[in-house]
Amino acid sequence: MAGRSGIFEGDDPIAIIQRWMGEAEASEPNDPNAIALSTVDADGLPNARMVLLKEIEANAFVFYTNYQSAKAVELDGAGKAAFVLHWKSLQRQVRVRGLVSKEDGPQADAYYKSRSLQSRLGAWASQQSRPLASRTALMAEVAKVTAAKGTDPDRPPFWGGYRVTPVEIELWADGAFRLHDRFRWTRENPSQLWQMTRLNP
Repeated sequence: MAGRSGIFEGDDPIAIIQRWMGEAEASEPNDPNAIALSTVDADGLPNARMVLLKEIEANAFVFYTNYQSAKAVELDGAGKAAFVLHWKSLQRQVRVRGLVSKEDGPQADAYYKSRSLQSRLGAWASQQSRPLASRTALMAEVAKVTAAKGTDPDRPPFWGGYRVTPVEIELWADGAFRLHDRFRWTRENPSQLWQMTRLNP
């Protein structure tokens, strides 16, 4: 398509996002991989929170969490999610909507092992999203877990990854006078080829 060059060059939107992430890692002061993840509960009420995107695969995006958390319950219930990546330093944004599946195997084990010991023990100690009496109670649980699990704990059975396989991706870049550049890639299911459309700002 005429006019799609420079930062938008390429036919694979995920490859473009990988390239943009590399640029953001050099320019964004904190957490260039932070995404605003949106889910819906059983009543259809939306929820949003920031999580860290840990992997951009050839056909999907992966993050990790406690499977008993509110977000996990909602992800499992709907099987779908959306997220936004926004880089203020680059004046660019990525929107993704897609289908959700668990990453609960060797890949999740490897990522868990790559985390700091304190983070691995924290995953065992925290009953994410559930009521907590006090920070003192949380730290006592961390001490208890540390004594029980030692310095090389296995990944908890209630903790792992989620993979978002996109069916819609929008790439946005700031333009002068709010005449932004927007391109949307869509497909009915992940086995199909992308169809791309330029959108009005």
